[in-house]
Amino acid sequence: MKIMIMAGGQGTRFWPRSVKSKPKQFLSLTSEETMLQQTYRRFLQYVPGTSIYVVTTKQYASIVHEQIPELKQEHLIIEPEPKDTAPCIALSALHFLQKGEDDVLVTTPSDQYIPEGNSLWEALKQAETVARSGHSIVTLGIAPTRPETGYGYIVTEEPTAEGPALAAKAFIEKPPLERAKQLIEQKNVYWNSGIFIWKPSTIAHYMSRSQKDMWTLLEGCGGQWKDVYSRLPKISVDYAILEKASSIYTIPVHFEWDDIGSWTSLERVHQPDDQGNIVMGDASPLYTSNSIVYTENLKTVVIGVKDLIIVTTPDGLLVCNKAHEQHIRDAQKFM
Repeated sequence: MKIMIMAGGQGTRFWPRSVKSKPKQFLSLTSEETMLQQTYRRFLQYVPGTSIYVVTTKQYASIVHEQIPELKQEHLIIEPEPKDTAPCIALSALHFLQKGEDDVLVTTPSDQYIPEGNSLWEALKQAETVARSGHSIVTLGIAPTRPETGYGYIVTEEPTAEGPALAAKAFIEKPPLERAKQLIEQKNVYWNSGIFIWKPSTIAHYMSRSQKDMWTLLEGCGGQWKDVYSRLPKISVDYAILEKASSIYTIPVHFEWDDIGSWTSLERVHQPDDQGNIVMGDASPLYTSNSIVYTENLKTVVIGVKDLIIVTTPDGLLVCNKAHEQHIRDAQKFM
């Protein structure tokens, strides 16, 4: 089994802590280690370093080497430019297939929170067994704990006596709140973790059918990715493959998990003060409640506010009502 860590995202919802020159996967948000370092160490518990790869864009290659100095150059796959997860995964599959390798591949984001003492490896071994059969796609399904509109959902068949893998019936990508509330009340509904277990040949099988133009360009460029990459669409693997594929299975898992995708996600992994505030850096909230305050190299005092996100860094100052957090990414237009 090989591990492919995807580390080319922009992290725009964490501005101004996350900026284009150093996005969130290279930041320390949930511990002293960066999100990328945590992800690498997590899988290093299960497989040797020779089985772990990182895919990122040329812009971030030096940061990857700085944060994981033991990663060999041949284990770093470079995207010419960011194109979302479908081209990234297609490129990774071709990397192995062109070397004649078709070991089961775990493709995983680099920005997830999975604390120690989990059953991740057990779930991955179960998924590996399923992924070896035919053109099976396996994903880890997270038992939902709240109506989350920022995640995709998987609806599965009923459990059987044949094993832990459940056949997926439907994928629902980022539903509105009312639909999310309905989904979590149903049986056999899981969050899509974004961790997929499949063979490179399985990726090729589905890409060549559902994204034929993309696959033809990549397969026919003779490894000269830069010549064709700008012509590829920006599309997620969920839309490119999962909504069209057959033979998709889910391994339900019940360990603590979170997608660290926005400032408010930190409320689920950091301990708040007695007024419900999350404070990071040299900040003092007075008569303030239910707020997130992050500061770098600047003493910050926040007085008499609630439900705010306040961030000060050398790259900018953000003051945002939590109810408008989804608009933080729009700050990029002013940069």
